[in-house]
Amino acid sequence: MEDFETIRDNLSFLDQWEERYKYIIDLGRHLAPLSEAERSDANKVKGCASQVWLVFDPVRDGKVFFRGDSDAHIVKGLVALVIALFSGKPPEDIMALDEKKAFAALDLEGHLTAQRANGLASMVGRIKQQAERLKG
Repeated sequence: MEDFETIRDNLSFLDQWEERYKYIIDLGRHLAPLSEAERSDANKVKGCASQVWLVFDPVRDGKVFFRGDSDAHIVKGLVALVIALFSGKPPEDIMALDEKKAFAALDLEGHLTAQRANGLASMVGRIKQQAERLKG
């Protein structure tokens, strides 16, 4: 999985939004699949039009790691973006991260439907809620 800065840089080289969407979809294709058991209601993100699951793995070295999946290609790519931005960071860093600024650097705002933007916000909310719970 590419880190967020690499994704941002790669997207900056793509002029057409159709190419950017293809790249984001491709990011989602590289996510490790979740098991059927992990695709449970407990892991489902509420507020997404598509089905989205986030699985939080045990904290290692004070860092929060998670995996995710979706039943929609573009949303699965957005899951990959969220994982690249937040996974592997300490809870305090997750809470302090300005996701709006990070996503603005990708120029996503004007190119996502309202439903996808709401889903993205729901994913971020779920991650920050988990980080708050895990904070020292």
